[in-house]
Amino acid sequence: MAFYDVYSHPALIRYKTSVCTKATLFLLVVLCLTYISPLLVAYRSHGFWIKRSTYEEQPDVRFQYQTLLVAATSPRGDYVAWSTFPRLNDMLGANLRIPSVSVREDDHNRDGKSDLLIFRLQLPIKPEEQVYSVQLLLTFSYKLFVSVIDGSSPFASAYNLDGIIRRYQERNLTTVLSCPMPVWTVGRAAGSPFQLDAEIRLLHLLPPFPPGFWEPLKPPGIQNFGFFFPFFGLPQGYRGFFSQTQFFPTVPVRAGKAHRS
Repeated sequence: MAFYDVYSHPALIRYKTSVCTKATLFLLVVLCLTYISPLLVAYRSHGFWIKRSTYEEQPDVRFQYQTLLVAATSPRGDYVAWSTFPRLNDMLGANLRIPSVSVREDDHNRDGKSDLLIFRLQLPIKPEEQVYSVQLLLTFSYKLFVSVIDGSSPFASAYNLDGIIRRYQERNLTTVLSCPMPVWTVGRAAGSPFQLDAEIRLLHLLPPFPPGFWEPLKPPGIQNFGFFFPFFGLPQGYRGFFSQTQFFPTVPVRAGKAHRS
């Protein structure tokens, strides 16, 4: 004889216990694993609370056409020099040697900011002179658009004039000429000038800044959201298994209304 379902409904069973029981202690452990473990994992990943952040910016660098050159022409300390400062040139006297200088600034991506500086200097040298070393000073204007006013802060102290000036003075946005690769070529022809070529690439900078009020809250929230799901599913499975198998004694109570299917 064949059988078929005439009527069915789900049964809701609640497992109850008193406060001072092993089941209650187990429930507390499950809750800790579910909600506290993601916080601990996010904290150990060193991104829980951002105290200092950076962003990428290309500085606006302009050559100021101010130059100082000192070239040693003998091991005994003889030298020739030149600069764009008239008073210094007057003090050089017989050591003044005026070179030929050409400068070109290239903007590869057409964003209005220089990406490359090509500098060439040709220094006249007497037949009996040789260049043993060169000291060259070039000056640039270096502009960054790093704001010291936290416009996202809801606190009035962020807009205090004394604090703004103090943060402006405490900034350390130093730039250096990194990875210099000088190449000294010998064999200069007699009567030809000493030639100095320099290419300076102006790269993007990562200036640090204190994050705003809401910015430190974003990474922890995203991390906790991602860590929450594995920590939520596994403890809940253990909770159901130990309750149904009565590993920790509880009182099953059938409750809920029947639902037609």
